[in-house]
Amino acid sequence: MFTFHWNGHHMGWNYMGWNDMGFGMIGSVVFWIVIIAVLLYVFRGRGNDTTERPRSALDILNERYARGEIEKEEFDRKRRDLSG
Repeated sequence: MFTFHWNGHHMGWNYMGWNDMGFGMIGSVVFWIVIIAVLLYVFRGRGNDTTERPRSALDILNERYARGEIEKEEFDRKRRDLSG
């Protein structure tokens, strides 16, 4: 085990209390932080899909009509063309 002498005093892991509670407690906390971080990373994106689906031509046409960029006649004509 790790030991060294300093001014005649025997110092080591047990002398500093790291073996009994310090290092064990820190190691346990670090272990759980890593486990929680990995779980969050793996499951974070599930349920809320962040990728947008491509907009269809009909979606764009509806948006243009809603913004007032095209008149009703043009909207109806283009919608018929897109529908088949």
